[in-house]
Amino acid sequence: MDYVIDPLQQAAAPVAGGGLFPVRRIFCIGRNYAEHVREMGGDPKANPPVFFTKPADAVVPDGALIPYAQATDNLHFEGELVVALKSGGKALDAAAARAAIYGYAAGCDLTRRDHQARAKDAGAPWDTAKAFDASAPLGDILPAEKAGDLSGARLQTVVNGETRQDASLEDMIWSVEDIIVTLSQQFELQAGDLIFTGTPEGVGALQPGDAVNIAIGPLSLAFRISA
Repeated sequence: MDYVIDPLQQAAAPVAGGGLFPVRRIFCIGRNYAEHVREMGGDPKANPPVFFTKPADAVVPDGALIPYAQATDNLHFEGELVVALKSGGKALDAAAARAAIYGYAAGCDLTRRDHQARAKDAGAPWDTAKAFDASAPLGDILPAEKAGDLSGARLQTVVNGETRQDASLEDMIWSVEDIIVTLSQQFELQAGDLIFTGTPEGVGALQPGDAVNIAIGPLSLAFRISA
């Protein structure tokens, strides 16, 4: 059967060394670093991590010039480790979760913080705060066998040459395996899914012209907000 409008191009992310990773869905976890929960005014013990999503076409590649998000004057950066899946399933155990991982990337969960604050106050969904256009800058995906063990790596976010975030991945409340296992209890995960694993303390506002660099061990991401 013919399409009544032209089908959209498949969203994809570059892979280090060549090739493209087709993006199916983007899952994100919030409240996964205790100090970040505290800086946002929460209690890590009373507020367990929460899940939300972004559209696949929110991905923008390394080196991009990103327009300042519309309908906000409080755009924040959140540096994160991102996991790319090569397989999936429902109700995965830890071994299956590990086997599903294709690779890793450095990412940034751009957030319209004013929208998020209003949503929290109203008990409303976070969609307009998190799922807007170009809200998921992503570095090249590095296959897991090349990335090696990242468990002790540090996540560093530098804005205009100033280090704003610097934390160990060991500080995550839920590990990568925990996140995949728990997500698979609520969704059928599939190849092509990306998972943003949460941000540590030090998030802050971006201004037009700002340059952002995120490094996690061998992973990196750089982008600039257009002036």
